[in-house]
Amino acid sequence: MTPTIIIVIILAIIILWIVGSYNRLVRLVNQAKEAWADIEVQLKRRYDLIPNLVATVKGYATHESTAFEKVTAARAAAIGASSGGSIDAQAKAEGELSGTLKSLFAIAEAYPDLKANTNFLELQRELSDTENKIQASRRFYNGTVRDLNISIESFPSNVIAKSFNFVPMSLFDIADNDAAQNPVEVKF
Repeated sequence: MTPTIIIVIILAIIILWIVGSYNRLVRLVNQAKEAWADIEVQLKRRYDLIPNLVATVKGYATHESTAFEKVTAARAAAIGASSGGSIDAQAKAEGELSGTLKSLFAIAEAYPDLKANTNFLELQRELSDTENKIQASRRFYNGTVRDLNISIESFPSNVIAKSFNFVPMSLFDIADNDAAQNPVEVKF
């Protein structure tokens, strides 16, 4: 083989590697965006269920107005964070909402009639199902973002990532949120 053919083969291999690396990064970015969209769908469902749940519990526990106000405020903050906020801000707001929902369910435990109410039970089941879907979507999103971030930070794909302005994405983490991690204490 002549030196020209060897150079052409080496250049072809390099070009194929660049194209393959770029396409892999694009695929990972799009998977992360799709995973985030799945989270947003479940969060929207959660936002829609919360007012019905609050109204049902409110009918039984009228003197617990501060808990209802906290749930309503946390829901509004989470909705606000979801429209244009950063992933970190949204994760914090969602963690606070999860914490206030825990307190709402703790209040419901004190009312046997409420626990037997079919409307409440159905709303609780739907919200629990939605929470499970949010958790699964969050795990999928975080896994996809992890893979993307590893590709962006690992050599030699980091050369392609830097050349084409791929940036690491944030994980959806509620670990910094006390309201979502601590058990709820309800006093009557």
